[in-house]
Amino acid sequence: MSKMSTDLVRHALNGPTMGTRWSALFHMPPGFAVAPVAAAFQAAVSDVDGQMSTWKPDSDLMRLIAAAPDVWVAIPSRLMVVLQAALDIGRATEGAFDIGVGDAVTAWGFGPEEASPARIQEVFARARRPAHAVLELDPTNRRVRKREAAALDLSGIAKGYGVDRLADVAADFGISGALVAIDGELRAVGLQPDGSAWTVAVERPDPVARSPHSILALQDAAVATSGDYRHWVDVGDRRLSHTMDPARGGPLATSPASVTVVAATCMAADAWATALMVKGSRDGAALARRFSIGALFLDREGDQLRETRVGRLFETR
Repeated sequence: MSKMSTDLVRHALNGPTMGTRWSALFHMPPGFAVAPVAAAFQAAVSDVDGQMSTWKPDSDLMRLIAAAPDVWVAIPSRLMVVLQAALDIGRATEGAFDIGVGDAVTAWGFGPEEASPARIQEVFARARRPAHAVLELDPTNRRVRKREAAALDLSGIAKGYGVDRLADVAADFGISGALVAIDGELRAVGLQPDGSAWTVAVERPDPVARSPHSILALQDAAVATSGDYRHWVDVGDRRLSHTMDPARGGPLATSPASVTVVAATCMAADAWATALMVKGSRDGAALARRFSIGALFLDREGDQLRETRVGRLFETR
């Protein structure tokens, strides 16, 4: 380890956002003013939450949802970025990733309201079209319109975008190496002071205890995991994941225990992890290979976990 690396001061910051917490770990020379960085981190994630939350009635997303069909709605540039990415991934995955499942999320009690059997029946009975067939974006003029009423939900992509915003803030302050995260979505920026990659644990899909399944070494890459073991609803003797099946408007009937995706941005990793959960291990692995997505699928087989690995990072381990 060089003397320069040992002279650096370790900073570990965190704060509240999106019903959980953001965090940032980095090293800078003594005397570095950390308070402005902490404030900028908090402002960045609060901005994302303020634009994209379905828990805040006055968010820009909720304003779009409330707008009448065929009416152009002006939106902030960051929301436009996320909507564009969401629709692009929706098309690429043939609707496996779909931000138009807000009605199902609400009906099943995964939003700000309690689950409602009556709403669940309504959602099941409703004809469904994916968001990429419903929304029309005009990025030049920063506006969007719906061709029909649509209940949108960005919970499968906005958190990842928030992590990317933390990475942007780090770059703005000249921080060349950092590990930033919101809950379990992480992005590694550069390297650690000793020149090593950032180590990130892939969690074992266990609803009772938190323990690592494996370890990733990341440099300038992001990782996100979607799974059935943290948020669920019990229906009779069945436990259903919070991940929605866009085709039916309800929780996935069957799915991997978890899917971990590594990508250049956390926004992409977040959305692709959700899409591959919906597709399942076999079809999801084929889709990941077609789009050169690094992914680790974990399926339960009795007391064991069966792995399906896609991409150089996972296949060479």
